[in-house]
Amino acid sequence: MKYDAAKLELYKNLYASAAEEMGVVLCRTAFSPNIKERRDFSCAVFDSSGNMIAQAAHIPVHLGSMPSSVLSAIQSMDMEDEDAVILNDPFRGGTHLPDITLVSPVFMEGKSKPVYFVANRAHHADVGGVSPGSMPLSTEISQEGVRIPPVKILKRGVLNEELLDLILANVRTPIERRGDLEAQIAANETGKRRLIEITGKYGFEECMQYAVALLDYAEQMTRASIRRIPDGTYEFHDSMDDDGISDSPVKISVSISVKGDSVVVDFTHSAPQVRGSINAVYAITLSAVFYVFKCIGGQDTPSNSGCMRPINLIAKEGTIVNARFPAAVAGGNVETSQRIVDVLLGALSKALPYEIPAASCGSMNNVAIGGYDTIRNRSFAYYETIAGGMGARPTADGISGVHTHMTNTMNTPIEAIEHTYPIQLNRYLIRRGSGGSGKWRGGDGIVREMTMLSDAEVTILSDRRKHTPYGIDGGSPGKSGKNTLIHSDGAETELPSKVRVHLNAGDKIRIETPGGGGYGENIPHRR
Repeated sequence: MKYDAAKLELYKNLYASAAEEMGVVLCRTAFSPNIKERRDFSCAVFDSSGNMIAQAAHIPVHLGSMPSSVLSAIQSMDMEDEDAVILNDPFRGGTHLPDITLVSPVFMEGKSKPVYFVANRAHHADVGGVSPGSMPLSTEISQEGVRIPPVKILKRGVLNEELLDLILANVRTPIERRGDLEAQIAANETGKRRLIEITGKYGFEECMQYAVALLDYAEQMTRASIRRIPDGTYEFHDSMDDDGISDSPVKISVSISVKGDSVVVDFTHSAPQVRGSINAVYAITLSAVFYVFKCIGGQDTPSNSGCMRPINLIAKEGTIVNARFPAAVAGGNVETSQRIVDVLLGALSKALPYEIPAASCGSMNNVAIGGYDTIRNRSFAYYETIAGGMGARPTADGISGVHTHMTNTMNTPIEAIEHTYPIQLNRYLIRRGSGGSGKWRGGDGIVREMTMLSDAEVTILSDRRKHTPYGIDGGSPGKSGKNTLIHSDGAETELPSKVRVHLNAGDKIRIETPGGGGYGENIPHRR
């Protein structure tokens, strides 16, 4: 069937706008600074089979993996009108436990089954587990917090208070968690209303036809971008610093085989899953592949499930890129996903010279802080990812102090942190000179230093403290990051990339994030 090009663009934007509006509601109604300030959430629209039709411009690591959660919810139970399913299980489509997904069916009058699904995923600042912030140096998933299989949190519009009580009984900040969950419910309700309005205005049959057309169009656009890549096999590998339990590097290796308009992405030779919490589940690896090929396809390609049709992903079960239960996975979503992107881009730089940037920061530089706030007389849990340097591009320097690749969050304003938590920000500045040199310089990282005003437990999950972000075509690597504990007497202790440490009131933590790699040789002009 032929589709009208103007209508195709119309529906592309209609569906995406519904997801964007969901995000606005979630941002404005959430309780936690992590969601309302950092905007650590994502929203998307799905068809009746669980294919993603459209997404908002939110978090890449969420969006590429969310279809797995939606499919898991659909397969687990029949959903009725005004139901909503909650889940966070990484082994059933989730990423890590703090990322809680809500899936809601959208019914139309006269239809006995859902015609759409809407879903959002938000990172909660604490979901229990052995350390505040639920980003621990764990060795199995049971230590990381409450694990929620697909279960109804709304039944015909009625909140499942017993389930909510069970969840809130297992977290450190139940009032904040309840507020964020209710904001997620409100976001899905907004998406449902908007889709019903769109379908009522333009007609059910046409809306369904163009939902299918958008998937086909994304596939065609992705195949066209793959055809630009010369046929062949391109390989690359890089390593995580360690898993936080041992000091050994953890290898991630990829082979990308291109033939015509299809591609095989094979991670078979990556390291086995590890004891520490940097294991990535399959949904994360899928999300990283989705992101990279979407970048190659360009911004005109619709962001939907059609993008993955030309791509065959091979990720051996039991490896760092497809961990099996009961692996610890808290850092796989935030750290290993970044290295997966690095190796994918490294391989593609051999196929598409002068198009692929040097390695960016390569870490989300996760900091989780929690304890009892003696100023406000309540428990607290703070979580943030800290930006770094973007890798230099073939025609421009990298950007400094920016979140790249699988994260797309914002900075938490100093005022929001100091208003909410017993934390004082001392320094927040660009880490000058941390970007790699070259014809084009890598972006610089960030220095963020904070003082604890109450005793606190601090967990850092970071990387690129040993292995630097690579440069391309003769460019120098970016500087590695550095984590430092500054005691109240001024003595300094350098910390490893992954660590849990107790801080007394008056102690400081300083995070210096990596810079991006440089691009091209910096050859001085000769007369």
